[in-house]
Amino acid sequence: MESMITFLFLLVVLLLGLDNVHSQRIKDNMYTPISGAHCFRRLNGTHVTGCSSQLGGSVGVLHFIRSEADIDFVVRKHPAPPYAPVLAPHLFTRENILRLRDQGGRHVSAVVLINNATELQQFSQESRCPNQFSGFVGGAAGMGTCDAQRSEASWNPWGTGLLLEDFPFPIYYVADPDEIDKLYDCFEKFNNYDLDNQHKRSLCSIEVHAFMSAAVDTRVCLTRSTVFNSLTPVKFCDPLQGKNVFATLFPRVLVKSEERKVDPSERIILVSSRMDTTTMFDGIGLGAMDSLVPFTILVSVAHFLAKVLPERVKSSDPNVLFMFFNGESYDYIGSQRFVYDLQKGAFPTKGSLTNPISMDNIDLMIDLGTMDDLNKLRIYNASELSAAVKIVQMIEKINSRYKFNIGLEKANVTEGLPPVSSHSFLRENASFPTVVFTSIPGNHYYHSIYDDTENLKFVYGNHSRDNDFTQLEDLDKENVLFSQDSIQLKLRNVSSLLGMVVYELITGAKYNPRFGTNSVLIDEFLYCFLLSADCPLFHAAAKPDFPKAFPVPPVRYISVHSTLPSEASGWTHRLLGLLIGQKVDKNTKAECQALHLPYNWYAGYSGLGECRWTTQNFTQALSPAFLDDEYDFKSHRYSTWTESTWREMSARIFLRPSASHETLTLSIGFVVMVISFVMVFLINSRSEVLFNQGSSTIPITPPTQC
Repeated sequence: MESMITFLFLLVVLLLGLDNVHSQRIKDNMYTPISGAHCFRRLNGTHVTGCSSQLGGSVGVLHFIRSEADIDFVVRKHPAPPYAPVLAPHLFTRENILRLRDQGGRHVSAVVLINNATELQQFSQESRCPNQFSGFVGGAAGMGTCDAQRSEASWNPWGTGLLLEDFPFPIYYVADPDEIDKLYDCFEKFNNYDLDNQHKRSLCSIEVHAFMSAAVDTRVCLTRSTVFNSLTPVKFCDPLQGKNVFATLFPRVLVKSEERKVDPSERIILVSSRMDTTTMFDGIGLGAMDSLVPFTILVSVAHFLAKVLPERVKSSDPNVLFMFFNGESYDYIGSQRFVYDLQKGAFPTKGSLTNPISMDNIDLMIDLGTMDDLNKLRIYNASELSAAVKIVQMIEKINSRYKFNIGLEKANVTEGLPPVSSHSFLRENASFPTVVFTSIPGNHYYHSIYDDTENLKFVYGNHSRDNDFTQLEDLDKENVLFSQDSIQLKLRNVSSLLGMVVYELITGAKYNPRFGTNSVLIDEFLYCFLLSADCPLFHAAAKPDFPKAFPVPPVRYISVHSTLPSEASGWTHRLLGLLIGQKVDKNTKAECQALHLPYNWYAGYSGLGECRWTTQNFTQALSPAFLDDEYDFKSHRYSTWTESTWREMSARIFLRPSASHETLTLSIGFVVMVISFVMVFLINSRSEVLFNQGSSTIPITPPTQC
């Protein structure tokens, strides 16, 4: 009996296992996953922007958009709603997307953007006036203004502003050609015929899961999170925050923590650029031209100055502070926090064991903006500034001496200041001494997925094996590694020019050596940030035993709070240590580490290891708005951007049955349910008869009496 029960138990377990395997196979046959990137939701003090699916996912019938007639079909005819229009980038315009949102209504449940740039001429989802409401407005003739209504008077003439719009449906970006083929084949096979009668048959559809928890605006979102956190730990959004990275050219004087105070005699030249970028889609976007160009120039300038000025010539020479601001794409998060810390005496932090710096310590700020045309630079200053005149004269002389062939135009003081970090300083002090280097806008793909290597015209030279990128380059020798019109040589010329200008500002002397920045260093830097973090420059900037990075470029979106710096901030910190830190005579890792900070051990160009005395560090890039519980989120004083939380990001295609099929399935299910209830009732009412198998009694013989 026990063996029979065991056999039946094993049989049931086996059948259940087979059933699970079979159901999994059915599921795999029903759904095909589609890899891609999602548009997600962000909020500020007054608005919500971005995209979100329904809570359980958004489902729509695939329909490829090739012309305006296809949009008409979706928003007017829609015989089998809801739909998920599939667009190529050249059709992803403000007019088309807003029409799908405003006229499509509940008939449009998702939008799919595919990577097909063959007809693309421009693609920028940023506003025509980036950071328009957080800039400096003042000075002569309303300096800082930007007219978003007229492209010729804007900072980003090709902007569509879709990055700042709110969409009730998800927008999903598919880049892989194989995934695009899946979408197209499914559409052609099941959807692209007899369009008016689509409702009569099964259709290829997509299901997108990208539900965003946040809503309304930052204030409401944070309030909801606080209320829920009193009962259960729920977050609906997080402030955008990261780390700025900075370094000084010369080490600063160390002081005891209790003796820290601002030294009014300390003089500083601040040279800055932003290090972040952004796009409409999570994790996609290299920002090659919009921010990587000035980022590269500043790193090269810092390396150049560390080589030609390993120590102060005179004790009275000003120090140079190199600042790489993070989060500037979102109302200047990094620079706003930096200015706030300067005003509070909180930069650098106490852990640096150096005196705090105030805005009065900064003699001059040289701010590097977007440089879309490296052959024609433009210099801005918000007020009359003698240093600006002096810099222009220096540039003209150096440019002529070294034949860099870089044109320079001095912008009129009354012209609007471009979207640069200087706005954060000028809002606090309209006469702050700042000079901005930029160029006339020329990037048709500003803050988009297509601001990439092709947009920058970058071709990796891969010359680091035979050329030490930690050394300066002899400008007298003809550069045979790169062509004259290559991005590497253009960046070398601009960074050499600016490096020499800062050298003369520091020393007050003419720069005579014929050495400039290194084109191989620039080549490697671009390769690391555009193609792969598993690169020679990053290897040299890490410890010899540091694990190799993944062969993808580091993401430079500021993101939200993390206990560790982002990958981009971390690598920038290491690079500054390698390129600015001064090499010291400590031959082993143990000897170097015994000295503790500010000494660091790097692999170096040889990969064998070297000890350097470094000055680089991190500082917070979190808006001051989130430090004050009473802050007015509608005041526009500080950045108030937050990012929504989410649980799942996925997309898959499947065959959605026709309405008649669904009705038939529902009807059969209902009939089966009714029959089941009737059968259960009948069986229950006749259970005594059906389950009575008779009784067998054994007569009991009474005991006999003796």
